[in-house]
Amino acid sequence: RGSDELLSGSVLSSPNSNMSSMVVTANGNDNKKFKGDDKMDGAPSRVLHIRKLPGEVTETEVIALGLPFGKVTNILMLKGKNQAFLELATEEAAITMVNYYSAVTPHLRNQPIYIQYSNHKELKTDNTLNQRAQAVLQAVTAVQASNAPISGTTVSESAVTPAQSPVLRIIIDNMYYPVTLDVLHQIFSKFGAVLKIITFTKNNQFQALLQFGDPVNAQQAKQALDGQNIYNACCTLRIDFSKLVNLNVKYNNDKSRDYTRPDLPSGDGQPTLDPAIAAAFAKETSLLAVPGALSPLAIPNAAAAAAAAAAGRVGMPGVSAGGNTVLLVSNLNEEMVTPQSLFTLFGVYGDVQRVKILYNKKDSALIQMADGNQSQLAMSHLNGQKMYGKIIRVTLSKHHTVQLPREGLDDQGLTKDFGNSPLHRFKKPGSKNFQNIFPPSATLHLSNIPPSVAEEDLRTLFANTGGTVKAFKFFQRDHKMALLQMSTVEEAIQALIDLHNYNLGESHHLRVSFSKSTI
Repeated sequence: RGSDELLSGSVLSSPNSNMSSMVVTANGNDNKKFKGDDKMDGAPSRVLHIRKLPGEVTETEVIALGLPFGKVTNILMLKGKNQAFLELATEEAAITMVNYYSAVTPHLRNQPIYIQYSNHKELKTDNTLNQRAQAVLQAVTAVQASNAPISGTTVSESAVTPAQSPVLRIIIDNMYYPVTLDVLHQIFSKFGAVLKIITFTKNNQFQALLQFGDPVNAQQAKQALDGQNIYNACCTLRIDFSKLVNLNVKYNNDKSRDYTRPDLPSGDGQPTLDPAIAAAFAKETSLLAVPGALSPLAIPNAAAAAAAAAAGRVGMPGVSAGGNTVLLVSNLNEEMVTPQSLFTLFGVYGDVQRVKILYNKKDSALIQMADGNQSQLAMSHLNGQKMYGKIIRVTLSKHHTVQLPREGLDDQGLTKDFGNSPLHRFKKPGSKNFQNIFPPSATLHLSNIPPSVAEEDLRTLFANTGGTVKAFKFFQRDHKMALLQMSTVEEAIQALIDLHNYNLGESHHLRVSFSKSTI
């Protein structure tokens, strides 16, 4: 559960509230006396008193605290005092909520808040003066009712429903192709203003938290997209409401972004957002935030360029398929690089059709993949990696094919056609190899090892590529496979280029790929 631990992690300090009796006013007019409550475990009541709220917190965020535990029937916000009263439909629901939040400190906008029973058994608010809160409550209740079981019974506490929060937790199953933050933004912004996105990997699964401006948009996006594939037959979206109601984004980079704050730093070692794009994002979100403005279906500015490249194949209505298959690779080591070495490395992420090292610029090459998804995959995994001692740059080329030299023209072996190569890893549809695509790593997965080859032979073989073998392990059940760890990712890349398809004898050609495991 991607967001649970974001909620916990601080111990509930004793929420004593030594408030004297205070007058509560809903918009200045409702002179009922509300007693401040002394302790969390006072007499249970279905009215809860919430303290230490951040100044800018909204009714929706406060209501969302109660929704997992049952129906919220009333709310009174005391903005000036940073407090609120929340009334639940039943005392049982309130008890469940207080018990839960005594174990897990609730946070709103990254600030701990305190919840206790009120001395009041019900909330009487002047609805005309408390209109905004009542309107929010009605909207949220309507959304919840559309999700309730058909039997019409209230959901029992044992089946606590997730809050209708504006934040969605997204897990991507069968991720054979990369899904970027920009792709998520493009898909989800069809349903309303996306304010923030955080992506992370947990249990070897790509996950994201995505915050809409409004819980209703989150609800619509969940209904429309849960279970859908982003690309054909893979990258399946699994969507739930998060327990969080607000995301705290510190950096704008390829892992996280706050579209309301284009001024945020990019963090260590991350490419900074281009200022022009930052300005475009700011313009876009201010447009989306205007009440009554229609949110554009497609992202209407330069910031869309990166998303469009990756999302050109998104399996959503109205988004055209396609995608460039040709990559431009630059800053190559021209003394060392060959079409064969590029074929082997890029072949980890797709079936390379043709490679051309540029005649007048031998530190650059064009590589044609079998389809746009594969070029996207190779670009996202190999851009910024070290090959032959140089950090390579990988971008989409403006060319749509790699031309072969004319008949009889000698181009010094700089262009090679690999269209019929027997070494393509992804020829078979649904091949297992699609499930074993990982970023370059120091640990390599070896397979097709003949019985006569021992650990020592393989250690020596890999040490001869110029690196240091740090660890080695045969698979317990299957000695045809092993994991081998080099001391750096660069050494592992070099070893893969040199030894993938190496002939180990007995008609066994070694297969080498990157592993997600460590030894």
